[in-house]
Amino acid sequence: MYIQQLATLSGVSTRTLRYYDEIGLLVPDKDELTGYRTYSQQHIDCLQQILFYRELDMSLADIKAILQDDEFQPLESLKKHQQALLRKQERINRLLTSLEQTIQSMEEGIDMTNEQKFEAFKNQLIEENEKQFGEEIREKYGEEAVVASNGLVKNMTEEQFHAAAQLEQQLFERLREAMADGDPASEIAAEAAELHKRWLAFYWSKYTKEAHVGLAQMYMADERFIAYYDERVTDGATHFLVEAITHYAKL
Repeated sequence: MYIQQLATLSGVSTRTLRYYDEIGLLVPDKDELTGYRTYSQQHIDCLQQILFYRELDMSLADIKAILQDDEFQPLESLKKHQQALLRKQERINRLLTSLEQTIQSMEEGIDMTNEQKFEAFKNQLIEENEKQFGEEIREKYGEEAVVASNGLVKNMTEEQFHAAAQLEQQLFERLREAMADGDPASEIAAEAAELHKRWLAFYWSKYTKEAHVGLAQMYMADERFIAYYDERVTDGATHFLVEAITHYAKL
């Protein structure tokens, strides 16, 4: 089929389909006589995969890398999509339940406990951490440590929930200042590492310097960890934080 037909079928604009062609994500055949783009059944199936991945908020660059992997298996990928979307559906359902309870309490004058107000957000935080880092954390620290950490999150009070978020923002700010100073062994870098330690205390039942350094080393071994701090602070922030934590652990 031609590009307009595929656009009508999929709901994806012709402009987007042309862009996918330009970046090599979905490259159609070209009609030798007219030069028009033509899409086979394989292209249609591939577009479905792309849309599934986009629904999971994955970048086009990551999608392209996955689809062009020689070991890519469409059936296994669809099963993973299904599980990921089911988890997303569960998160949305919990948020909707919390929202409905809040609306009902306001309309009927029924008080909600602080625990009820934040239960959905805490569960969402746990699931996001499980999705992104669960496998790696279990491999390094074991199932018991993960269960204990999830328990701490579930039992957070409203004040602790906000305090953890505020502390993380303070960490980002102090890390920027330390990077401007340029020395991961400086006092301000040590303050950033200390803030990181205090932030971890909301999620770790037991802290040790060895575990802190081990977590930092894991940051550098995983692009997702690197992106987390680099995107929120600036390029190189993760590497600098790891060095700061390493120096801090020696104090």
